Amino acid sequence: MPESAREPENFDPYLRFSESEWSELRASTPLPLTEEELRGLRGINDRLSLREVESFYLPLSRLLNLHVAATQGLHRATDAFLRQTSAKMPYVIGVAGSVAVGKSTTARVLQALLARWPDHPRVALVTTDGFLHPNRVLLERGLMNRKGFPESYDVRRLLRFMTELKSGKEEVRAPVYSHTAYDILPDQEEVVQRPDILILEGLNVLQARTHPERTGPQIFISDFFDFSIYVDAQEEQIQHWYVERFLKLRDTAFQSPQSYFHRYARLTEQEATETALRIWHEINGLNLYENIAPTRTRADLILEKGADHAVRGVLLRKL
Repeated sequence: MPESAREPENFDPYLRFSESEWSELRASTPLPLTEEELRGLRGINDRLSLREVESFYLPLSRLLNLHVAATQGLHRATDAFLRQTSAKMPYVIGVAGSVAVGKSTTARVLQALLARWPDHPRVALVTTDGFLHPNRVLLERGLMNRKGFPESYDVRRLLRFMTELKSGKEEVRAPVYSHTAYDILPDQEEVVQRPDILILEGLNVLQARTHPERTGPQIFISDFFDFSIYVDAQEEQIQHWYVERFLKLRDTAFQSPQSYFHRYARLTEQEATETALRIWHEINGLNLYENIAPTRTRADLILEKGADHAVRGVLLRKL
């Protein structure tokens, strides 16, 4: 191989941006969210501010808007070449990251911002929680303590959902998950009607592990993505946020008798902290280490969070 063709030893596939550098890329894009609207988008124990939205999420929405426009232009060019008019395909954005890192808030904020751009007002958000196997199936397979791990999902149904969506089907349906019941709601479905953009948020959406029993080519959820985002932070910080969230849920959602976790409502703060740490080390931290964190470098863009739960930097994959 010629010397000029070799990659340098310090090759980095990402461009790195500080807050000030990334914020400048919003150009003149106005901030369309109010504090009241943002309050409705924040997750439990999330401290997301309008300044953070303005500095990080607004430039990201501008970048995604440019990507969507370019993709739509490519579809029009292809139709012109083929002398046909095909259905507009949804632009799919994947959002991945650990439990408690804030990926759900990221997905909701992006949905709100992207829907305000005039060329793609219909922005749908679907979480992969709905594609978990029902508890009865997980119990039968001995997987209740592996909930959220790759094997706990009905991947076949999720792939069918994505295939139908990307095929231009007018209406696709997703199962509905209840965090209160901690289970799939058997009689409910979420109907998605050919959106301009679909955001798919979940722990393992960037997973690309080969199944040991399959020898031929495999399809992964990420194969359907036009753009992917990974929300990142140091593991010890995510663990801390998880415990904080558990303690807040103990005082709020767990108080409901209908909550699957109602048994934790009367724990003392010390007992609740010890319980949360045990669950983290046995389930969520293990899943992060084994399955989620290894997919980080498959993302097109990485949002790096600091100890205060706020984004501190952005990594954008080079084209």
